[in-house]
Amino acid sequence: MFLLTKISDLVQIKPEDFNKQSCIAIEDNINAKYANKVVQKIGLCICLWDILWTSEGLIGHGTGLVNVNVEFRMVVFRPFKDEVMIARIVSQTQEGINLATDFFHDIFVPYTELPDNTEFEPAEGLWVWKEDDQVMYYDNNEMVRVQVIAEEWHDQTPNGPPKDASEEPISRVRPPYQITGSMKGPGLGCYLWWEE
Repeated sequence: MFLLTKISDLVQIKPEDFNKQSCIAIEDNINAKYANKVVQKIGLCICLWDILWTSEGLIGHGTGLVNVNVEFRMVVFRPFKDEVMIARIVSQTQEGINLATDFFHDIFVPYTELPDNTEFEPAEGLWVWKEDDQVMYYDNNEMVRVQVIAEEWHDQTPNGPPKDASEEPISRVRPPYQITGSMKGPGLGCYLWWEE
């Protein structure tokens, strides 16, 4: 679920950071740039782990910024395929169930990845699994086990203005990184179902 990922990047140290030790200034800049941000094809960066290598700093012409090439490792959240993780049910729709962990909120289980004989009850706004004589509810705020089946990366570059005044701007509501999960297998679903 958590990985150490090696990244190479250019770090720019501002003149107001010159009073700090160079390693502290570099760490602060890396954390400001990456911590709690999604990087395409890498994952959700949590924090800096360590610095592996730095170049000599070069002062940029006219800016006063010191440019340093840095190779470092970040702690990254990116679960692998088929990994089983623990999450909490946030909301439910006819399309499926939205889940979240304490720090990541874009986990989705489509209705096709729920156990057979699972139905959505619009009056309750909940999914219900009916197995033999038992009726089991997927209650909101309930802890569940979910298996990762896919991940999606969505480009977050802004759209340009509409070409025609009659066109409405396209709004994007897709997160930059989304995990798709399944609760079909044995032992998956609400914790309470599997307690003895």
